[in-house]
Amino acid sequence: MKNLKRIMLAVAATASLLAPALPAMAQASDQFIAIPSYRVGPYGTNGQSYYGGYIDYLSYVNLKEGGINGVKLSWEECETEYNNAKGVECYERLKGKNPVTKGTAINAMATGIAYALIDKTAEDKVPLLMVGYGRTDAVDGSVFPYAFPLVTTYQMQVSAIVKYLASKNNGSLAGKKIVFLYHDSAYGKEPVVALEAEATLGKFKLVQIPVAHPGNEQGAQWLKIRQENPDYVIFWGWGVMNQTALKAAQKVGFARDKIIGSWWAGSEEDTVPAGDAAKGYLSATWNVSGKGVPLIADIEKVVYGAGKGNMQDKAKIGSILYNRGVSAALATVEAIRTAQAKYGKGKVMSGEDVRWGLENLNITNARLQQLGASGLLPEIKTSCDNHEGSGKIKIQQWDGGKWVLVSDWIEGNKNLIHPLFKASAAKYAKEKGITPACMK
Repeated sequence: MKNLKRIMLAVAATASLLAPALPAMAQASDQFIAIPSYRVGPYGTNGQSYYGGYIDYLSYVNLKEGGINGVKLSWEECETEYNNAKGVECYERLKGKNPVTKGTAINAMATGIAYALIDKTAEDKVPLLMVGYGRTDAVDGSVFPYAFPLVTTYQMQVSAIVKYLASKNNGSLAGKKIVFLYHDSAYGKEPVVALEAEATLGKFKLVQIPVAHPGNEQGAQWLKIRQENPDYVIFWGWGVMNQTALKAAQKVGFARDKIIGSWWAGSEEDTVPAGDAAKGYLSATWNVSGKGVPLIADIEKVVYGAGKGNMQDKAKIGSILYNRGVSAALATVEAIRTAQAKYGKGKVMSGEDVRWGLENLNITNARLQQLGASGLLPEIKTSCDNHEGSGKIKIQQWDGGKWVLVSDWIEGNKNLIHPLFKASAAKYAKEKGITPACMK
């Protein structure tokens, strides 16, 4: 009987840990946001921090401002386990929720799920947010009017990483060898075309090495890296793959300050579990960590002070992924606010309205300062031609206990990368019978 009681208590505790803090049932007067999330599975730890920050910001807007011009935000999560089929199932379930038909934004934080949803969301007129992930050629709004790979795309990110590495070598990587170690998925493959173009332009040798999902077996890959003896490793990892790679690099004696990861391989969830093996490791980021950003400190005060916080582990407030979730939610809210300015303050926005707001975002440094978010993320200015809005990153380095910024904002090579977007989008339009045109 005692064992049964202990088991029941353990189950209850686990359910409490995984259950997201949700607002009251959505009302017809709410602005509903559907959230296909993942808090379990091989990437669940990352999802907990990211979605914790995302939802905390939505709660913050409700508590601090009473919503957006009086319109309360409501939302519902659906567990995808980072699985494409489950992501589609979640979308189909959530899109039927009242008042989802009156306007929502979908943010799955999974490139594979975004690929699976990109046609469905366009047909349903539901904006698909891909904030720092997703299908890169959706930058072209004349072909992808409802898809928004906001802030910075994978291709512009990898271009900026190459620019940073070149700056450490007197401006040139000619004659150097770079290994691209990547998650063998849509996410990992997305920057390949850009990296190949950079290799041709910069005259460096590129060696591509895939890692099978979930990435906890990398012995063969790091043996090959040791044999190749590259100058740098550009690392496109996710979840358990990241700490595994850092430990493997230490084992084969590859210097961690010669490894530079994507922003999904640059969080505390990646470095802390790797221990000493992570020290010196570099990664890209489009948001900063820490509670030094006034907005993050105020979220903790307002939301957690009211007992409405989403994070079970409050120590992660201010972490890279938590702050990234806040940043993504901030962009979502500002798009709705922009839509209201055109279609009616204090009104619930339709999917078409929110789409316009996303395509006409102008989050300036002055606006970020008003929000208490100066320096948290770069300025974002979108248009039909540019659903990305920034294209900038910073480089950070793990000092053994925290992330330290080692660069200012770096923009990828637009003249090289944006034509790649356009060519890919044009091919997609031809295949789908789409006549490219900007929506009004």
